[in-house]
Amino acid sequence: MKRILVIEDESDVREIILDILEAEEFSVIGAENGKEGVRLALEHLPDLVICDVMMPEMDGYDVLKILREEKTTSTIPFVFLTAKATRENIRQGMNLGADDYLTKPFSRKDLLGAISSRIQKKVAIEDRIQAHLNDLRSSLSLSLPHELRTPLNGILISSQLLIEDFAEMEVHEVQPMLADINTSAQRLYRLISNFLLYADLELLVHDSERIKFWPKGSVQDPNALIQKVANETLEMFPERQADLSLKLQQTIAVEVPPDILRKIIEELLNNAFKFSEKLEKVYIKTHQDQQQYYLDFLNQGQGMTDSQITKLGAYKQFDRGRSEHQGSGLGLAIVKRLLDIYKGDLTINSEPNKITTVRVSLPIVNVEVAESSD
Repeated sequence: MKRILVIEDESDVREIILDILEAEEFSVIGAENGKEGVRLALEHLPDLVICDVMMPEMDGYDVLKILREEKTTSTIPFVFLTAKATRENIRQGMNLGADDYLTKPFSRKDLLGAISSRIQKKVAIEDRIQAHLNDLRSSLSLSLPHELRTPLNGILISSQLLIEDFAEMEVHEVQPMLADINTSAQRLYRLISNFLLYADLELLVHDSERIKFWPKGSVQDPNALIQKVANETLEMFPERQADLSLKLQQTIAVEVPPDILRKIIEELLNNAFKFSEKLEKVYIKTHQDQQQYYLDFLNQGQGMTDSQITKLGAYKQFDRGRSEHQGSGLGLAIVKRLLDIYKGDLTINSEPNKITTVRVSLPIVNVEVAESSD
């Protein structure tokens, strides 16, 4: 049974709506003002909210704004009741995230029609999300066991040896094994984090309301962040110290949150190292024009064919039988999704076994807008 919350300060109107909905076998909740309506919405999480616009203390616009800012209520269909549906009123409500308007007085048919269409739309979205979740579960069931097994085996084997032989081992024998356990644990943590992140990104494709909960902001000095991530990554690939070369031009602020840019750099640099061998050079280069900041990752490793680039996606590690590199193939897919969200772009040019260039394009902070907001 679908639950509907009715927020209306006029008791006669509220009771009429509740009676109509109860006759149609809806579960109903009534609220006599906006504050009570917000409290009940957060407590009961209804399938739809019907709310008057003009109310004392807290009007319908404030109710809608609060519910849209809360993660648990942000996607609940919201229908306004109003005695005056001017173009300005409708635009204001739609900009805040309203789904429909009903103008007083309204008929029983109008009320039920608005409710039916909004609930059907919500059900369709939920079905689409559920189908996508099922696809993700299927992909996870095929790929995750293998990907988890590799670092887990490293942890289990090293820890078992320590348990059995610790008393007879020298310090110089123990330290490398502890380092192996730590490396495997970090790899496992990163892998699980990437799977969870990709699942969130896939859900975002089908539920755009989720974008409001993602990070916002900009990076004032991307070159400094590149240098920092590069140093951290080299700690994971100490044997590649001499292979990495940074060619960073003058820095400029970019319209991407720090955590997001860090993730993009980490994934692309990790891929460049994992799919190239020791003594094969890896370059990070930057340049810019008037609107975009360009970040290029070049490596001389195995590369990808045009067909492989076209099929870029999660849970596909290219030529796994030929390559022994660890990784689920999620890195590029995650980067691509993140760049779609933050209005960037990803291009790949690759000649197998020659050179691969992965280019990230990021929007530059508008200096005039930034100054006017200070």
